[in-house]
Amino acid sequence: MTETKKQSHKPGLDMLHGSIADKLFYFAMPIGLMGLFEQLFNSADVFLLGHFVGKDAMAAVGNNMPVIGLLVTLLIGISLGANVTIAQYLGAGKQEKVEETVQTAIVMALGLGVLLTAVGELIAHPALKILAVPEEVHDLAATYLRIFLLGMPFLTLYNFEAAIFRSCGDGKTPLYSLVAANLLNITLDLLSVTVFDWGITGVVSATVLSFAVNSGILFVLLCRTPQPIRLQRHKMRLNGHEMGKILHIGLPAGIQGMVFAMSNVVIQSSINSLGTAAMAAAASVIIEFNIYCFVNGFSQATTTFVGQNYGARKLSRCFATTKAAFWVEGLFLLCITVPILFFGEHVIGFFNPDPQVIRLGVLRLWWVGDTLYLNGAMDILSGALRGYGYSLPPAIVALIGICGVRLVWIYTVFASHRDYLTLIQAYPVSWIIATAVLAVVYWQCRKYIVKSALAGR
Repeated sequence: MTETKKQSHKPGLDMLHGSIADKLFYFAMPIGLMGLFEQLFNSADVFLLGHFVGKDAMAAVGNNMPVIGLLVTLLIGISLGANVTIAQYLGAGKQEKVEETVQTAIVMALGLGVLLTAVGELIAHPALKILAVPEEVHDLAATYLRIFLLGMPFLTLYNFEAAIFRSCGDGKTPLYSLVAANLLNITLDLLSVTVFDWGITGVVSATVLSFAVNSGILFVLLCRTPQPIRLQRHKMRLNGHEMGKILHIGLPAGIQGMVFAMSNVVIQSSINSLGTAAMAAAASVIIEFNIYCFVNGFSQATTTFVGQNYGARKLSRCFATTKAAFWVEGLFLLCITVPILFFGEHVIGFFNPDPQVIRLGVLRLWWVGDTLYLNGAMDILSGALRGYGYSLPPAIVALIGICGVRLVWIYTVFASHRDYLTLIQAYPVSWIIATAVLAVVYWQCRKYIVKSALAGR
């Protein structure tokens, strides 16, 4: 039958045969770099506005970061549903299902992007009120957010397109497109503030235009890529069953990402209460986030590898992938974190030479940056479960084990000992608890998966 006919040529990595560890590493690296370049959009806006327009414009962008961060994590999570669904069909050799899901994913992306733009425009003003944006930068912040929201259809489309490419093992194409879009964004930003004097309006418009170009590049490439993930415009329509599968996996993943973002906002507000030195020590957060981009890369690589092999019913290879991800990520983080910890004082001092800021920044690096492997272990387990199609359990564990534990910690332990060290200890404590619970959940799901496979035979 056509549905189960194996495709003779598959772009990207062969995840179903051969070695695992090296392929996981090479697949995770482009995804990690994509995370770095994705944050470069807003970083470039903040840097150029701060240097050429003024601190009010810079603050306006900074005040929008929580809202934008929540939207982006939701999009990445939902698009992950398309990644898993297509990967499972590819592994099973179900070409017709792959084609239906690709067309559905693109239509979903466009519809979701327009919906987020419309809803975002309606709640933009209340959201800035909730964030208590200072009056002197409120109008600039509102201008930035409203124009940025116009780019949501393009940003959503890009995330889904990237997920489609990753589902077949191609992580480089979305990365190259993103690099090109970043270069365009920086060029247009410079022209906006140095030549045309368009200020914050020109900078955010440049970002939206770059989003459009980025999604447009991948759209054209999807239309020209070899089967089975080729986009066929004349067949673009929603398939209710495939949309349900995408949302079943993607929506919990998106909510899980938002939970992480919200818990970090709560901790950040507590850090702000400890004074300017504690706030300035957040320079270490930049380092942590850059490392976490690669932690997330290993998680998404695990999801795709498990998804394809689960579709092919190669359970032993699924389990081997999860094991390999733990030690490959561990070695990578060891090579990255040891030099950073050794040169921590100099790195933090580059951002701010104040001795107290350096002391607190290094303290955070040791307690948070040095324990990111715990977060990575939790993400690998979450990624593996999503690859099997179990997306809700890790989302529930994240809600209770991350957000819940951190809230309890802030209102009990930190309330009794209001110092910086006590507060940042909430990170490793919540990771340890969540990882322990998720390990039990993973083992129970794994036993059920094995029983189902045996029953199917």
